[in-house]
Amino acid sequence: MSAETTNLLPRWRGFNLTEKFTLGNNRPFSEENFDILAEWGFDFVRLPMDYRCWTPDPENQPEAYDEKNLREIDQAVAYGAQRGIHVNLNLHRAPGYCVNPPPEPLDLWTDPLAQERAAAQWRLFAQRYRGIPSTQLSFDMVNEPARIPAAQYEAVMRLFVETIRAEDPQRLIVVDGLSWGNDPVPGLADLKIGQSTRGYAPMQISHYQASWVQGSDTWSTPTWPLLHNGETWDKERLRRERILPWKALQEKGVGVHVGEWGAHNRTPHAVALAWMRDCLDLWKEANWGWALWNLEGSFGVFNSGRADIRYEDFRGRKLDRAMLELLRTG
Repeated sequence: MSAETTNLLPRWRGFNLTEKFTLGNNRPFSEENFDILAEWGFDFVRLPMDYRCWTPDPENQPEAYDEKNLREIDQAVAYGAQRGIHVNLNLHRAPGYCVNPPPEPLDLWTDPLAQERAAAQWRLFAQRYRGIPSTQLSFDMVNEPARIPAAQYEAVMRLFVETIRAEDPQRLIVVDGLSWGNDPVPGLADLKIGQSTRGYAPMQISHYQASWVQGSDTWSTPTWPLLHNGETWDKERLRRERILPWKALQEKGVGVHVGEWGAHNRTPHAVALAWMRDCLDLWKEANWGWALWNLEGSFGVFNSGRADIRYEDFRGRKLDRAMLELLRTG
């Protein structure tokens, strides 16, 4: 298979919807958002979710699930199916791992109990959604594994894939790259699953003055192309470092999708758009789809809190029209 071969995942384009991203902000998914995305021509949503939203007592009753919250996920799957929007379910927080605090009490990568509990979560969804076509629904195992040994990660992902396929052999499965989604995992190519990369490079553009990134408040105001600590980032460096390694994975028969990307609202708007335009160009060349983080919030097109643009009123929300129209071209 050559690097020019068509990507084995559809070039789905859309957004991350964050209604169940954290337990503290858990709420039903918005049907209006699905309506709007369909109206705008997008066909993909990724749902990064915290398993505690439907697992009220994960330590003592790890397989006692809250049906009300599960039905809210059912609703999102149905909203997508009704509008031709593919839904990708992701465990942003899984038993034993989350990229965000607080840390989990067990370690997913080394603790068999955590692995058993996380596999049970995927067994639940595989049973619940058996028979829904993979054109409508896919599973994304665990969000952004850290820089851990590949052998540890591959062993856990193989367990999850085996668990899902025992219940639903045809389900489309995606795994995130290592090093927080940035590095491809060729050791899983034989499983015939997709892999999800990230579009946050360079961080000095995507996470400028992000409160959760230590030291980002000391970075110089970014430009694009970017000069930082004597190094230049531009479109060709993105191609070399963030596209070509994943194209090599694609040559092994692995479909690639950009599961998250975007620029925090402190990056100057013109700089963010220029960088985004280059990212979109590169992904279109590679025939990769993508999902912006997020629809509404500091990376999104709604209510992003930017101080350097004039928003358009859109059904009671503040719309970044320039960003939206750029995304629609991508």
